[in-house]
This record gives sequence, structure tokens and C-alpha cells, in this order.
Amino acid sequence: MKLDQILEKNKAVILQGWVEIILKAYPDETSRFIKSRKDRFDNPVGHAISTGVEGIFNCLVEGGNERIASFIDDIIRIRAVQDFRPGQAVGFMFQLKSVIRDVVADDLARQDAGLVRELLEFESRIDEQAKLAFDIYMKCRERLYELKTDEFKRNTFRLLQQANLICEVEGQDASAN
Repeated sequence: MKLDQILEKNKAVILQGWVEIILKAYPDETSRFIKSRKDRFDNPVGHAISTGVEGIFNCLVEGGNERIASFIDDIIRIRAVQDFRPGQAVGFMFQLKSVIRDVVADDLARQDAGLVRELLEFESRIDEQAKLAFDIYMKCRERLYELKTDEFKRNTFRLLQQANLICEVEGQDASAN
């Protein structure tokens, strides 16, 4: 049996295992909440994770990487805002490998060279997408820092203005500084 057939046959088990591993990064109470609430408006994080992992998995199996960035982005944005360290934020991509290895372990035990080669190629695709996930994470973090810096500047300007420590130069907007 080919790898894509094995993966498709075991899709539900793989996705469930992958989500379980992802949720281990969260505190127990948060993890329980994410698992228990299925409504996308009541639980946007859980919804983003479940739809994101399914989309990523489908793109990896189908080999179509044009849509995968948006699925990765949905998960990474959440993890960037939640202050995950870079390794934690993108680590979920690598964790898919262990879930898949568990599923195909019996087939690999038969020492099917073709299956081993397919698995290695599939894992290389995961690695490539993990690099993309890291790039997305870094862009999100940069944007967060820009927003925090801008907010700090605005707050500082307002405080100086309230303390009457800002004087406007004729023909120049003081808030532009």
C-alpha cells in the first residue's frame, strides 16, 4: 500500500493525535476548554487549530502547497500572540512526523523500501513547511513589536502633551514626531 493511501485511510486518527500533541503545549484547563467547545465563535482557537491541521495535512498529502501557507498562518498567528517561543510555535509541524510514524509503524516493519522512501519524502515536505511556519511566526512577532512600539510612542506623546511639555512648532504637526 502506498503512503498516501495509508495516510488517507488513517486521516482521522492522525488528525486527532496531532491535535492532542498540539494541545499538550497549553495548560490543562485551557486544553480541556479547547477540546470541549466545538463552536468556532465560542472557541476560535480550537477552531483554528482543528481546521488548520486538517488543511495542512490535506495539502501535504495532496502535494499542493499553494494553500498551505494560509492554514499554517491561522495557527501561527495564535501562537505568536500567545507568546510561544519560536520552537514551541512551529514545533507542531515537526510533531506531525511522530504521529504519522506511529500510524505507519506496522507497514514500515515489513521493511518496504518504497514506503520508507515515500515517508522520507513526506517528512521532507513537512520540514519545508516548518520553515515556512517559522517565517510566518517571525513576521507576526515583528508586527506585534511594531504595534507595541507605536502604542508606546503614542502613550508617551499623550503624557507629554498632558503635562504641557510639548510645544508645537508653527507649520508642523507635533504628533508626527
